[in-house]
Amino acid sequence: MPKFRFNNIDNVSTDKTLKQFRQWREERRRKIKDYSFVVPSHAPELTYLQGNKETTTITWVGHSTFFIQYMGLNIVTDPVWAERMAFNRRLTPPGIPIHDVPPLDVILLSHSHYDHMHMASLRKLYSAGTTMIVPVGLKSKMIRKGFHRCQEMNWWEHVIVGGVRISFVPAQHWTRRTLMDTNTSHWGGFVLQSEAHVSGHGGTPDANPEVSPEKLGPMPPTLYFVGDTGYFRGFKEIGERFPIDLTLMPIGAYEPEWFMTSQHVTPEEALQGFVETGSKLMIPMHYGTFKLADDTPREALDRLEAERERLGIAPERIQVLGHGETLRVENHLLVP
Repeated sequence: MPKFRFNNIDNVSTDKTLKQFRQWREERRRKIKDYSFVVPSHAPELTYLQGNKETTTITWVGHSTFFIQYMGLNIVTDPVWAERMAFNRRLTPPGIPIHDVPPLDVILLSHSHYDHMHMASLRKLYSAGTTMIVPVGLKSKMIRKGFHRCQEMNWWEHVIVGGVRISFVPAQHWTRRTLMDTNTSHWGGFVLQSEAHVSGHGGTPDANPEVSPEKLGPMPPTLYFVGDTGYFRGFKEIGERFPIDLTLMPIGAYEPEWFMTSQHVTPEEALQGFVETGSKLMIPMHYGTFKLADDTPREALDRLEAERERLGIAPERIQVLGHGETLRVENHLLVP
């Protein structure tokens, strides 16, 4: 029986021909790139992170891996502590050594590509108290691998863990781990919200109008982890559905653009998507850890900064982290 294959919005294809791969290889041979710049490394604030249960924090481990503390939960996105990706060695060490990561409540997997789902890292991080949340089509594989506390979701579905509403939202990408499983599981991003605020006084159909914001207390920031994506109209719809405060947005692995455009945003497209979500803050990711394409970390950051200036976006709204650096989110949100 043929396997079900997932698609993008508007059925945008990311398929490439052998001829296109050969063309990219020929172009790469002619390029001269400067890789002298590396993302700065910061000593992680381990004592603070181990004791923090109140403040929303984002710590960049590298690539698309973040250690997030949200409403008392410890969360990791797309865990990859691997020293190499295929033939490419990691450009800098992980921002937090894997043995120093506090016990996890939730692991979020955006899709099954190797640079987003590293089995050896997952086995070291996962414990009996950890819930793994994955795209639809991936749960059975993860249970076979021994990750029994696993939930899967379709686009726009949500689950609630420890008072946090975790919604799975679209992205424009694809996935594969073997020659036979292309697009047999889905891909996407995640939005984190306070379930009490959403259901109690969030303007949703199930909201309780008798619950006042004062009774609920301060609303935690809404976080949007984009995952891996090309530019698509979904950014605008996600921004219309969720009151996003902070977006974790990819900016790398976009060159050559003629080859990568359907699956990876350029820095300029990343800022366009950020604006369309209506988000207050953006943290760039998906650059500076592995050499996956022909762009360099310096090029990605320089193009991001040039476009930020062109669009007139205030510099404090783009928070560029080093590996191991922690952002205390509430301290940086703009006051209305």
